[in-house]
Amino acid sequence: MVNVSNSLFAQDKDSPAPKINNFTAAVTIQSKGISTIPNLTLGKPAIIFDMKLGRKLTFEPQFRFALEDGKPWAMVFWWRYYETVSNKLKVTYSTNYSFSYKSIDSYTSTGISRNLIRTTRYLVGAVEPNFRINKHLGVGMYLFYNYGIESFITKNTLMISFRPTISNIPITKNVVAMVAPEIYSLIMDKNNGVFFNSRFLISKKNFPLAISGLINKPLKSSIPSEYDFLWNVGLSYTFNKKFVEAQ
Repeated sequence: MVNVSNSLFAQDKDSPAPKINNFTAAVTIQSKGISTIPNLTLGKPAIIFDMKLGRKLTFEPQFRFALEDGKPWAMVFWWRYYETVSNKLKVTYSTNYSFSYKSIDSYTSTGISRNLIRTTRYLVGAVEPNFRINKHLGVGMYLFYNYGIESFITKNTLMISFRPTISNIPITKNVVAMVAPEIYSLIMDKNNGVFFNSRFLISKKNFPLAISGLINKPLKSSIPSEYDFLWNVGLSYTFNKKFVEAQ
């Protein structure tokens, strides 16, 4: 059970320190919905709803929709555990159960075309160690395994990536940027590839709007894909609240 609290109240000196949980919600509009797994890319404008509730163990659902017609693109239900190994090293353990949606044309026995939404399901496990060198530079890795439940989709997807991050890049007094290039190897059943991915974020201190972007380019790949080079620009609005657990 949790209670909403906008401020922390004075505690009796013998009382245990209150445990603070966070609730974060964000809405992002993207010029093109991109996934690091090529066959899950939407490829057209999208709107994404993110939520995060918890402290060390968090529930982080994500809902993705096509912006033009409102059709669902994906729903991802993440559980994450954030472990602090030291002041500089943190490890995140993640798992999710997700749904991917794709519009397909189907024909009746009389030859009439119908547009249907096909749903596929996935189980995911991931480990992400991150080492913070200083306030501007960090390095990390991402190990990701995705199991496709349906018999007609890719059954086993494995991703291993190297992720340096350059953050707190000053632009003006209160505006900073973050750049996160990534090299990752992707294995999807019998196909594989090496990809370059890079994200950027521009945000202002104590301001809910942020501008983000992403590019993705296969360097060498045998994985079937409709896209050779992908990019998008997004605008996000983030809402934060803190909760104090009831004593």
